[in-house]
Amino acid sequence: MLLHVVPLDEWSADPAVPYAPPSLAAEGFVHCSPDEQAALAIADAHYRDVPGPLLVLVIDPALLAGEVRWEGSEDRLFPHVYGPVERAAVTAVLEVLRDADGRARELVPWV
Repeated sequence: MLLHVVPLDEWSADPAVPYAPPSLAAEGFVHCSPDEQAALAIADAHYRDVPGPLLVLVIDPALLAGEVRWEGSEDRLFPHVYGPVERAAVTAVLEVLRDADGRARELVPWV
């Protein structure tokens, strides 16, 4: 499974179409994380000041039409999805629980 951090407003903006974050247009791929620890680190580093609920999409790579490439440095690889994320490929949605300072602490099922 792949994990992708996204603000609720962005994920729910247009549920009738595959999810295509700004990074897809700007960089050609959707940034993902390989595990919960990496997703929390991404949430903490890049989304601390984002208001509202912060989600993590759990994505089954076998259900994606786009290619998944593992890229990065020699010591740490991250999955990148080269194409939009079909909503049927999202097998679960988790919420990032943050402390009073906005630091990501844990992932829980989103309801």
